[in-house]
Amino acid sequence: MPSLVSEWAAEVGFAVAHFADSAELEALILRGHPSVLFIDGSTRAAVTVAFLRKLKRDPFTAIVPVTVMIGPEPADVTPWFDDGADEVIGGLMSVVEQGTRIRTTYQRAERDLSVHPSTRLPGAPEIERELQRRIDGSEPFAMCYADLDHFKEFNDRYSYYDGDRVIFLLSRILHDAVKGLLGERGFVGHIGGDDFVFVIPADHVPVICSEVLHVFDTLIPLQYNEQDRRAGYFFGKDRRGQLHRVPMMTLSIGVVTNRNRRFTHPAQISELTTEMKSYAKTLPGSVFVVDRRRSADAEDAVAGSKSSEQGGSK
Repeated sequence: MPSLVSEWAAEVGFAVAHFADSAELEALILRGHPSVLFIDGSTRAAVTVAFLRKLKRDPFTAIVPVTVMIGPEPADVTPWFDDGADEVIGGLMSVVEQGTRIRTTYQRAERDLSVHPSTRLPGAPEIERELQRRIDGSEPFAMCYADLDHFKEFNDRYSYYDGDRVIFLLSRILHDAVKGLLGERGFVGHIGGDDFVFVIPADHVPVICSEVLHVFDTLIPLQYNEQDRRAGYFFGKDRRGQLHRVPMMTLSIGVVTNRNRRFTHPAQISELTTEMKSYAKTLPGSVFVVDRRRSADAEDAVAGSKSSEQGGSK
């Protein structure tokens, strides 16, 4: 094991395992997800090249970042990159540069794994880290859980391609509204499917949510064909095969703040925002609802709509 690798692993707190058998290593990777894989590339052994190519052909294992260590002598690194290596270290690089490249490869892989591929928004790991950062801070904040209504029926009526376009459109609406109005004070994440979250200062909830709903309701009719857009609905089948009117998609947002509650873990916030989002989906149209309760038996939620910044008790 190169000392550069073992020292870096000790620095970041990673356990290190050494494998001489590629089949044994492949079995380990299929069972779990190593943070980083280093390959001895001092010689271009056929079994090593075949293993690297196989690893990178499978999307499940391709996400493991692979760094090839080629030794101190100058060598052509192009073949290793062609085989799928994420980084090649050695040759004329200084020790400082080698260490920098190892750290950067790992950081790049962590960043790429935490971003949703279709929207390029942070995924669940980054969402949890952002919530914990807000919990540890002193500023009142709000987590907003946005979910599309009647999205499945839209997919059934049109196609998954059109559905993906709507998902991407919603991601842009949320990103542009939150980042455009708040900059670095706002965070937008993609849980998956048609579920999104955004975390903002608590006093900006009415403005941001109202802007999001207004833009959404302006643009969403344009995703339907002219006939459905004019009618304002289309006929779809329920689970029993019965025809019924399906209205145009709306957006429901559940909001939870730390003004009246003290949170210690992101899971507590996630549970409450899911509850508020479910409540919002029972209301007609595109709406946001804010949890104003101080305890489980206190007053119910307060609902807000795109046309008003002030909610009324429900």
